[in-house]
Amino acid sequence: MKFFVAVFMLLCASVGWSADQAAARAAAVLKGEVLEVKDVDAYTYLRLKTADGEMWAAVGRAPLKKGAKVTIEDVMVMNNFESKALKRSFPKIAFGNLAGTGAAGGMAAAHSGVAKADHAGDVKVSKAGGPDARTVAEVVTKSGELKDKTVLIRAKVVKYSPMIMGKNWIHLRDGSGSAADNSNDLLVTTTDQTKVGDVVVVKGVVRTDKDFGSGYAYKVLVEEARLQQ
Repeated sequence: MKFFVAVFMLLCASVGWSADQAAARAAAVLKGEVLEVKDVDAYTYLRLKTADGEMWAAVGRAPLKKGAKVTIEDVMVMNNFESKALKRSFPKIAFGNLAGTGAAGGMAAAHSGVAKADHAGDVKVSKAGGPDARTVAEVVTKSGELKDKTVLIRAKVVKYSPMIMGKNWIHLRDGSGSAADNSNDLLVTTTDQTKVGDVVVVKGVVRTDKDFGSGYAYKVLVEEARLQQ
């Protein structure tokens, strides 16, 4: 599954969504020069000079300074976004993952908790126990019969996109399933926090044919998930 992005650490305390908010997918990559930086608990807000003019963007907290050249990947544009932390609204703002393989990029990924599926290879995690326990492949391939039912999954976090639409978006793999039909990867949404590389046990409700609009539609995912102790 492919997904978008962003940032966080439970931003419900610092970010609000206006009633008339709308989302629209933009280009997958946004490049620009940093003109202004504003840091809050989980976000770094950037005013960028791009080829198409000035644009505000937000990434996971990162040590960026004015004049830096940045590339933001997996971009999603939000309209009429209100930041409670900054006490201001943005008519348009881009959310995404800060790209980079050097020290700065590594620090940004560490702060934001966002990463590509770099930990996806050679995953082998034992199945959780109990009547609701399922593997990743079982949830994906048996989603019809599991629809609206609670499942328990033990798996490894291979991608983590925090605080998008008030939720953290996690991709889980446990070694089951096949990449050919995407039955090896399961999308989970939760308000709990984790990080790429963690082996977690999550409990949530299977949803099917979920359409969030703006081209983001999923045949199966697990929502309302909580990380089990």
